[in-house]
Amino acid sequence: MKRVVLVDAGGTNIGSVRYALQRLGTDAELTADAARIRSASHVILPGVGAAAPGMRRLRDAGLIDVLRQLSQPVLGVCLGMQLLCDYSDEGDTECLGVIPATVHRFEDRPGLRVPHMGWNHIRRDSAHALTEGLGDDDTAYFVHSYAVPVGAYTLASTEHGGLFSAVIAADNFMGMQFHPERSAGVGARLLRNFLSL
Repeated sequence: MKRVVLVDAGGTNIGSVRYALQRLGTDAELTADAARIRSASHVILPGVGAAAPGMRRLRDAGLIDVLRQLSQPVLGVCLGMQLLCDYSDEGDTECLGVIPATVHRFEDRPGLRVPHMGWNHIRRDSAHALTEGLGDDDTAYFVHSYAVPVGAYTLASTEHGGLFSAVIAADNFMGMQFHPERSAGVGARLLRNFLSL
């Protein structure tokens, strides 16, 4: 039986992610309880804000090792995706370390708006069940100042002053830098793909 949980780590997008899942027929439980997270079929780590406070909330809730040891499908959204990586330059923060990547801030340079905010094309870079059905003309909604570079873990990328990862995965851990709950049909398709894993 499918039981989806949203990790309650204080992210301000939790309500909108939960509503997006409800539109797909899935009622996700919001919890910080380690046992309920471990027993879920699918785990979603949402997040908006900065890396250091995000990791501090997870640490205070006793969830760092719990999340690292999960074997079911895990999806990080926005900041949640960045927290899956090894390290973030934002606040000199050690993250969960389940995806081998370092999160960097966009360069400050003329003509490059930071934060990166708005709709942007995403390109599927490698085949994966999470990005099934993603087309080259598809767009998603982004709001962020830090990004994950393109690497072996990149499933889809986008460009803002250079290429960066829009969707990543390593083993059972996956992430979306954009907000699927605000990305219309594309976001719904990728969330549905995640729920089918």
